[in-house]
Amino acid sequence: MNGPRRAAVLGSPIAHSLSPVLHRAAYAELGLDDWSYDRFEVDEAGLPGFVGGLDRSWAGLSLTMPLKRAIIPLLDEISPTAASVEAVNTVVLTEDGRRLGDNTDIPGMIAALRERGVEKVDSAAVLGAGATASSALAALAVICAGPVTAYVRSRERGDEMRGWGQRLGVDVRIADWAEGARALEAPLVIATTPAGTTDSVAADVPQHPGILFDVLYEPWPTPLASAWSARGGTVVGGLDLLVHQALLQVEQMTGRSPVPLAAMRQAGEAAIAAR
Repeated sequence: MNGPRRAAVLGSPIAHSLSPVLHRAAYAELGLDDWSYDRFEVDEAGLPGFVGGLDRSWAGLSLTMPLKRAIIPLLDEISPTAASVEAVNTVVLTEDGRRLGDNTDIPGMIAALRERGVEKVDSAAVLGAGATASSALAALAVICAGPVTAYVRSRERGDEMRGWGQRLGVDVRIADWAEGARALEAPLVIATTPAGTTDSVAADVPQHPGILFDVLYEPWPTPLASAWSARGGTVVGGLDLLVHQALLQVEQMTGRSPVPLAAMRQAGEAAIAAR
């Protein structure tokens, strides 16, 4: 399609989103001067009206909470990856008017780990049981050969994680959150919890830690990530995830490849430092 193209991230709250910074950096490097990327405060009630009002200038949408599941009934098709966790974070709007949903969080996690040399692990631990934890399990279905222990706060959350494991083909074992320090002994630890939640176990980082994937990017580094790095362990952060999943979104929405990962990461780091 000729003429200016539009894309945006939707969610609530949305003011903190780094997506515009990352996507605009990619557009600039790719020479897409007539492309724009914005953010819109949209909740579940307002989502159908927003999507229904999009014209043919729109190329795609990024979705954050609480819209990753609410968007699904509004789409014509979703990818197997998105269906596996019932969550869509990417919508591509085709020239013939179709709405195609995908999930780039999962391949973004895998790509962020591979960038640090992590291809396969024998076992893993997941801290938390929210939406990001289900994406983590989907990523572990690809890279983890053995069991995954999920550390959760309630029996209900444990049942949810066990259910996701069965669906994704992952051997999920449940442990109580109070035993979270034990998680740090795993070859790969994925922390999916809100800021401050893992601070209490930062002092329990083992003498020779493996790999930590902490999905937070602000504030950064977290106390757990700092303690992990101080002991010589490998740390993958939330900005790594954010950049890799955004790169895949830019590829899908623009049809351009390769997308400039380094420029996107640099723009993200600068935006965080300026806050």
